[in-house]
Amino acid sequence: MDALKLLDLIGKGETSTVQFKMRLDKHDRDGVTDEMVAMSNSKGGIIIFGVDDKTGETRNMDYAELMKTEQALSSLASDNVKPEIYITTEHVSVSDNTLLVVTVQEGYSKPYKNTNGTIYVKQGADKRKVTSNAEIMRLFQSGGMLHTDEMAVVNTSIDDLDMQKVYEYVKKISPNMPIEEITPTILSNIGIMKDDNLTLSGLLFFARSPQNYKPLFMTKAVAYYGNDRGGTDYRDSEDITGTIPEMYDKTMAFIKRNLHHVQDGQNFNSVGHLEISEEALTETLQNAYMHRDYTRNASILVLIFDNRLEIISPGKLPNSLSVESIKMGNSVARNNRIVVFGARLMQYRGIGTGILRTMKYQSNTELVNDVEGELFKVVIPRKEPDSL
Repeated sequence: MDALKLLDLIGKGETSTVQFKMRLDKHDRDGVTDEMVAMSNSKGGIIIFGVDDKTGETRNMDYAELMKTEQALSSLASDNVKPEIYITTEHVSVSDNTLLVVTVQEGYSKPYKNTNGTIYVKQGADKRKVTSNAEIMRLFQSGGMLHTDEMAVVNTSIDDLDMQKVYEYVKKISPNMPIEEITPTILSNIGIMKDDNLTLSGLLFFARSPQNYKPLFMTKAVAYYGNDRGGTDYRDSEDITGTIPEMYDKTMAFIKRNLHHVQDGQNFNSVGHLEISEEALTETLQNAYMHRDYTRNASILVLIFDNRLEIISPGKLPNSLSVESIKMGNSVARNNRIVVFGARLMQYRGIGTGILRTMKYQSNTELVNDVEGELFKVVIPRKEPDSL
């Protein structure tokens, strides 16, 4: 890091990714450990030693102090953070003072804890203790240690299944199996059941009424007059329920009836084609169901305005992904079993290229990863009526 960039960071003060420490005292080692835990569980960050956290004034760290501090920090990262993390250090000279810049990467094995088993995350310039079971589950999920869609949904049973849907799926795997031979053991082996309950993925693909157990795992669709989400005047609205394939079909029907059809060199009596690429809509909507965060008790939103269409999924991108990386074709399957079911029962390909195809068919699509709001939003502009 060059001196000008470091001075700029110091001048802006502490943030969720930048912290200052004048020195590493013995009594402050637990606090520094907790800071590394919080950064590892969040978006990573840097800790700058040799800076006053109240005034931003800098002081020189001589060679002996730099070496001693680096050694102590390495011990904290390996011994006091669980699982251990790896930090990088850099000496940067600013205003005739040498400072120690310590980089803590966002971790891939969340949740990270201190030696007392306490979990911290960043909240603005501060850190906070995580106590909510739901938030701890999300950290496990983002670290790849938990797949929510494979967990059992309590109080469900085989009686909640639509066995015809199950049979049609099993036929794709074992064409000659009679429906009467589909036992709970077989259902467990293919991920529909677990411990006499339905898995979440089994519920969402094969139950008669999934929303009896997960009422918010639906799609809320609204077509507004104008372009203001806060408006109360709308053309059409629907709470769309059912299995994932059923919700997909109903939501596509809602979108199609609320978009314009364009005559583009076609016969006057023809229906025309949608103003937004149907291929892009297919990819975007299926991705919402396949990759949303099912630890969040919230619905998928489909909002149609005069100038745009928004599809909003609960959950930010998994921690190793960014908008830029998914545009390059990178992907992480957050819901392994849902992806398997979707690839066999829907048009979904399940090979991580949905965003690439969306951008190919609808290049003006905007992707928004709302980290703070824990949402992923796809925005597709619409043409004004007089330009269609």
